[in-house]
Amino acid sequence: MASEIFQSSRWTRGNFLFPTRIEITPTAVVRRKRSWFSMDEISIGIYKVASVRIQTGLVWSEIRIESSGRSDPLLSRGRSKSDARRIKELVEQYQALPENRANMRPE
Repeated sequence: MASEIFQSSRWTRGNFLFPTRIEITPTAVVRRKRSWFSMDEISIGIYKVASVRIQTGLVWSEIRIESSGRSDPLLSRGRSKSDARRIKELVEQYQALPENRANMRPE
């Protein structure tokens, strides 16, 4: 299974020059935010994702991915509604894979 990358709209706050990107892979969710001289990257293992919350406005959606064991959620604004739904769908699909379900079992 290949990874998918989703980019925020440049018309939203904080994304004009350097739009935030979210990459969903079978093993992790990665959020990348560039600035002039650096890049902020946050990664959460698929098996650690506790919930995916989508808050939709008139045009754009905000997606909040919370993980077990991490205090601050992965937050991204300026997503299209279809991208936000696809991100949630992919996370749920990858969590259902047998190799990821084995990591979710309590020890």
